[in-house]
Amino acid sequence: MKDQIIAEQHNPSQLEKMYRADKALFKREFNALYPQLKDNALADFWNERLNYESNEIGWGTSKDLLFIIIASLLAGLIAKLPVLLSMEEDLFYQRNIGFIVLPLLTGYFIWKNKLSAGKIAFIAVVTLVCVIFINSLPHVKKSDTLILSCIHLALFLWSVLGFAFVGDKSNNEEKRLGFLRYNGDLVVMTTLILIAGALMSGITVGLFSLIGFKIEKYYFDYVGIFGLAAAPIVGTYLTQTNPQLVGKVSPVIARIFSPLVLVMLVIYLSAIVYSGKDPYNDREFLLIFNVLLVGVMAIIFFSIAGDAKTTKSKAGLWILFLLSIVTVVLNGIALSAILFRISEWGITPNRAAVLGSNILILINLLLVTAQLLRILSKKTDKTAVGKVISFYLPVYCLWTIIVTFLFPLIFGFK
Repeated sequence: MKDQIIAEQHNPSQLEKMYRADKALFKREFNALYPQLKDNALADFWNERLNYESNEIGWGTSKDLLFIIIASLLAGLIAKLPVLLSMEEDLFYQRNIGFIVLPLLTGYFIWKNKLSAGKIAFIAVVTLVCVIFINSLPHVKKSDTLILSCIHLALFLWSVLGFAFVGDKSNNEEKRLGFLRYNGDLVVMTTLILIAGALMSGITVGLFSLIGFKIEKYYFDYVGIFGLAAAPIVGTYLTQTNPQLVGKVSPVIARIFSPLVLVMLVIYLSAIVYSGKDPYNDREFLLIFNVLLVGVMAIIFFSIAGDAKTTKSKAGLWILFLLSIVTVVLNGIALSAILFRISEWGITPNRAAVLGSNILILINLLLVTAQLLRILSKKTDKTAVGKVISFYLPVYCLWTIIVTFLFPLIFGFK
């Protein structure tokens, strides 16, 4: 889009079309280009238009609000299906928890991005296949492949959501980074909504208890479930219609925690030596180790996605580079531990899944680290890291497909 803005900088109608096609992307690209476009009256106008910060919250159109209300009610109804259809709750939620919200969010972006009929049909067929497949798997107690399939199915549905978010845009790399930014903003907004909802629920239940009505069970069985299901949908709507609400919050949080996490990890790696614990013989420790690894990797990726084009601080780049190196070390330890356990006790579905995930993460981290080093040595610009991350996201999607659909067959539903 950057080249298009330059080419059409004197054409108001074309700029307006580009802006309406993708407002967030247009604003980011324009702000990056604006220093080159100064003394251009049209560019000055767009700068004022895009960067004027209103104190008012936009609520979209009546159609937008109607869509969100219907989607929120549908999410709540899906969450209550075990009660409505007298189904076993544990079995339903284990297999279908990803279908409560993610397909509805996908539907929102299908609608907002006006996807082609072919892509809509593709998404619908994929979602239907997922529903049929996961609910057709045999119910085997203590089945590792079933648990892995359920977990990775939710991740696959998240990938489908990303496919709808990217839409029909030609600049897929930027849109994929935008998807990561959206996830960071959604976490912040949904957390705020849930905190506010918890406070309101506590006050409501407390007030009714003062006058002798015990509504806890009814309230949390219905109002609470519907509220939990609706929170990410409402959060998505608010972040998309009012990007100024949390658009700057998630990158700031990532910047604050990046140096703190770096210091913590260095101390943690040193403490492992003296603790007597190791991931080679302690299964629970290896599990926590891998969760820590994924969390740190997420901080790195959200830090880069949040300000891939605007980061100016060299100190910030150094922190991300050092954090990437430490995370590669963590990944190396985890990978060697899982290889050790496989050599000692053989292959299992869990070990195979962890092995594959660690290899993919290690390759991704090495690519990111290499690009950060090139940026620090001024051999490339800051967009190179974002390109590596966006390029690699489909690889994770492919892995979720393998674990979800092939692992139960490969390992005989063990």
